[in-house]
Amino acid sequence: QVQLVESGGGLVQAGGSLRLSCAASGRTFSSYNMGWFRQAPGKEREFVAAIRWSGGSTYYANIVKGRFTISRDNAKNTVDLQMNSLKPEDTAVYYCAADRAKFRTVLTTTPGTYDYWGPGTQVTVSS
Repeated sequence: QVQLVESGGGLVQAGGSLRLSCAASGRTFSSYNMGWFRQAPGKEREFVAAIRWSGGSTYYANIVKGRFTISRDNAKNTVDLQMNSLKPEDTAVYYCAADRAKFRTVLTTTPGTYDYWGPGTQVTVSS
């Protein structure tokens, strides 16, 4: 059983920064791609960023590209999301997720390809 726990959410003013972290346990973390998703009230869960199992490749949603950076530390079993230049529309619950396939070569944006999810952390950006 895989456990994912996010931390680092909070309230920040527009233009500010937050760093989210996700701690993983339960299987070989370094064998799986990891992703960050978010869900705002009344909206569907949407893809934010993903990172390959090796850490050598990343992919971002267009709406966060250039502002957010995903990274991972396979020695510590953590994946982080650095969020800069935050906007009110970034307000959402942020979730980290683990890919269901080992050593997948392609970074995916579809929630169905991720089989383990954290409980989420709230990010609120005030204008």
